[in-house]
Amino acid sequence: MARRTKEDALATRHSLLDAAELLFQAQGVSRTSLNDIAKQAGTSRGAIYWHFKDKADLFNAMMERVTLPLEQSFDNVMRDEQTDPLARICDGIRKALVHIATDPHTRRVFEVATHKVEYVDELQAVRLRHLTVRHEFLQQVESGLLDAAERQALTLTAPASTVAQGLHAILDGLIQNWLLDSTAFDLAAVGQDVVDIYLAGLGFKPEKK
Repeated sequence: MARRTKEDALATRHSLLDAAELLFQAQGVSRTSLNDIAKQAGTSRGAIYWHFKDKADLFNAMMERVTLPLEQSFDNVMRDEQTDPLARICDGIRKALVHIATDPHTRRVFEVATHKVEYVDELQAVRLRHLTVRHEFLQQVESGLLDAAERQALTLTAPASTVAQGLHAILDGLIQNWLLDSTAFDLAAVGQDVVDIYLAGLGFKPEKK
């Protein structure tokens, strides 16, 4: 009986997250109430508060359901000390772009996070989560760039932190524009080409496959 109850609770949680995704995408985050989500999921408002503190907590849980696997995959790639550090960066980025481009569930959540959210007072926890993820990405990339530069005996023309910020800006811009019109270009292919051009412009040699 306890196992059944736990499974039911998990199913309710997922149904609430599914409902939130659809409503956030259709009408935006600030215009979607917790009552709207409860009705969409076919449950009560009380069920939401059983699983989540507030809308920001629900939003972050919705994001984490798709981004945590991506973050873990990137983290695993970056920790692979047997691979060339530049290859680690490029491989991690390549896998992330392919996943965003090919998985409809991930694409929907990224569209919500990119185009359907306003950082109003009730969503400050969402902003903080966004900043934390960005900071962790920048730290990993900066460390990888320093390792790659040392390995290739390359002197960077700008601080590694600046180079990492530039790479992040490129990726963020590509993803945002692709989400506006996914027919305009191939996110994974164009993204990899642009990253290669950026790194080559800094003097890096092509990564070892």
